[in-house]
Amino acid sequence: MSFKSLSDPFDPNKSLLHKSDCDCPICKTEKQSAHLSESQKQEAIEKSVYESGMSAKTAHMDATMDSALDSNEAIMDRAIESAVVRSVFGHNEMSRRSFLSMIGGGTAAAVLGSVFPMAEAKAAIKETMGLGKLEKSKLNIGFVPITCATPIIMAHPMGFYERYGLDVDVIKTAGWAVARDKSLAKEYDASHMLTPMPLAMSMGAGSTAKPFIMPTVENINGQAIVLHNDHKDKRDPKQWKGFKFGVPFEYSMHNFLLRYYVAEHGLDPDKDIQIRVVPPPEMVANLRAGNLDGYLSPDPFNQRAVWEKVGFIHTLTKDIWEGHPCCAFACSKEFAVENPNTYGALLRSIIDATEYSAKAENRKEIAEAISPKNYLNQPVPVVQQVLTGRYADGLGGVQDVPDRIDFDPFPWHSMGVWILTQMKRWGYIKGDIDYNKIAEEVYLASETGAVMKELGYTPPDKTYENYTIMGKEFDYTKPEEYLNSFTIRR
Repeated sequence: MSFKSLSDPFDPNKSLLHKSDCDCPICKTEKQSAHLSESQKQEAIEKSVYESGMSAKTAHMDATMDSALDSNEAIMDRAIESAVVRSVFGHNEMSRRSFLSMIGGGTAAAVLGSVFPMAEAKAAIKETMGLGKLEKSKLNIGFVPITCATPIIMAHPMGFYERYGLDVDVIKTAGWAVARDKSLAKEYDASHMLTPMPLAMSMGAGSTAKPFIMPTVENINGQAIVLHNDHKDKRDPKQWKGFKFGVPFEYSMHNFLLRYYVAEHGLDPDKDIQIRVVPPPEMVANLRAGNLDGYLSPDPFNQRAVWEKVGFIHTLTKDIWEGHPCCAFACSKEFAVENPNTYGALLRSIIDATEYSAKAENRKEIAEAISPKNYLNQPVPVVQQVLTGRYADGLGGVQDVPDRIDFDPFPWHSMGVWILTQMKRWGYIKGDIDYNKIAEEVYLASETGAVMKELGYTPPDKTYENYTIMGKEFDYTKPEEYLNSFTIRR
């Protein structure tokens, strides 16, 4: 087990990021020798190490260190060292490696040790965390390449998983059906999901029933309705009869918000328009080809349509429902029960990353971290427009909406109840529904609030609240009354 993301932070020859463009000898050789046998690959790595200037002794120490990291205690120690060194150098890999090359790793470690009590910090952090021994330290987490996944993605290059002793592979996933199926098959330990998905999976709607839990929301707001440039004269939804719209998944806020929006304008989403499931990365191409007239999609593909001069932003979803949930972090209940310490460490890393993402001053830095090919594979300016909220709208204007996308980990039970009303409204679930019971079993608001408080954040003092959506109040205590108030429904 290599634990590349937990490389020795005092070694200038090793990257702490290991992104797709990482130039360290081991990463470069692994890419070039992927087709070789293990013995041939090891020979290639040894040659690369030699050519990079490492001594045989150093290479042997590296191998020994990697072996030592099979111990969870050693992994935690390394993670704490890495977090401290990252902080000292402001998460700037170039500065760290340049400085260490000049004075040497041993000297740097001694200097840091003279002013920072590393041993005491390790002991205190382990005691404070109270997490116990990690049952599993190497994890696979899936993500769909959209800005809603920001906390899950940025936690990888920016070291948030390492803080809690985790060696995480974040795996780019083509779409939500794949994310669901790989989660059900246990190929993913946890995954970026749409907030309706854990509800649907737990109930067996659209898939085999298996209990899933959603301890945190990732983002709120952050979506938009985009129309093809040919429709700039059709801003009134009443003019959209016959339009073909894309959404990323049936069990998505995108689907339910689009349905809600057009129905409030008098259109039946199942009769007056067509709604097609299109993976987010394929949205712009389908818009350009004329296969879609518009879509309600996650970013950056709304902004990418403007960037490529194919479409314009008709409305942000925050103007439909201010503060609506969208994406989340979820896993099977089985994983959490069988690996409680690992689950606890993972939950804390995601909450920390989500709270960091919520701060406006961090957004440009985050945009640069998540834009590379192995993550979003998008131009940095496109991602920055989404995260900062200063963006071109495709209609000749530049808008300034700082909360175009925001990040809040708290999984309100009332959000789960609203989603269930819409699933029933459109026929995705039928029969009598115990709204509160299902929402509380899947959305772990109380437990998450306790962890947030432990980490120094301020959670809400309740788990339910009412919402106003397009001028209509949702009273979480009367879900059936709310559902029956709609004239357009199945």
